[in-house]
Amino acid sequence: MFWQEKTLEQMTHDEWESLCDGCGKCCLHKLIDEDDQHEVIHYTDVSCRLLNTKTGFCSDYANRKRHVPDCVVITPANVYDLDYMPPSCAYRRLAEGRGLASWHPLLHDGDRGPMMVAGISAAGLVDSEDQVTEDLELRIVTWPLNDSD
Repeated sequence: MFWQEKTLEQMTHDEWESLCDGCGKCCLHKLIDEDDQHEVIHYTDVSCRLLNTKTGFCSDYANRKRHVPDCVVITPANVYDLDYMPPSCAYRRLAEGRGLASWHPLLHDGDRGPMMVAGISAAGLVDSEDQVTEDLELRIVTWPLNDSD
């Protein structure tokens, strides 16, 4: 279990990429409330146009920066600064010293079933930005904050 033996910086590219559970929550549009004393991040149920809303996977992961220039590529160098990543994100969990959640596909031979049962995936719960016409403020949801165990 490489994620227990290596720091994020020591992982190979393939190891790093395998940490992503494919939940799609990082692809949701987020709103930042700066009126509060602290910045509060609100998730919406509106996704980037590249997210396959049925599977939760990016439809063109390898070329996503070409299509969506402001897409953030998560790296060992920036993961500690990305406080808008969902609490269930393996990158965030490991950066915070919490380990992988019990539902993570790496703990189930790649099976995403436990993740789906835990309600972690955005699959089937979101609409693409190309299909949404109302204000994002009307699409705020709290389920992306779900981080069982």
